Amino acid sequence: MLIATMVVATIPVTDLEKAKQFYGKVLGLTQLWENPASVRYRCGEYSELSVFRRPALETVHTLAHFEVEDIEQTVEDLESKGVDFLDYSEGPLKTTKHIAHLGPAFGAWFKDPDGNTLGLRQG
Repeated sequence: MLIATMVVATIPVTDLEKAKQFYGKVLGLTQLWENPASVRYRCGEYSELSVFRRPALETVHTLAHFEVEDIEQTVEDLESKGVDFLDYSEGPLKTTKHIAHLGPAFGAWFKDPDGNTLGLRQG
């Protein structure tokens, strides 16, 4: 049986300096530590996120999402910092003002400087 005290999302990046600017300054995450290959951030009270240097690769799914209390305000805040949100208009996922209604929840998606898809979720 696996008993973990925490799960840490890890996200590959090609440029740690760009990643530090995006995750630390734009998203406002608190940096915990860094080494030549990675940077670790606190995300809320019990979560952490690590970005690590590696050659470019393509991901086609959401690598991590952030649970937020007010998705509309969070989208607005991040947009004011230059974050471009993804919009969907076909299939089961449709966004209005960058936000999709997913059953009892709401979601929004954006990309980091390496093209990794990240999400916001409320609900």
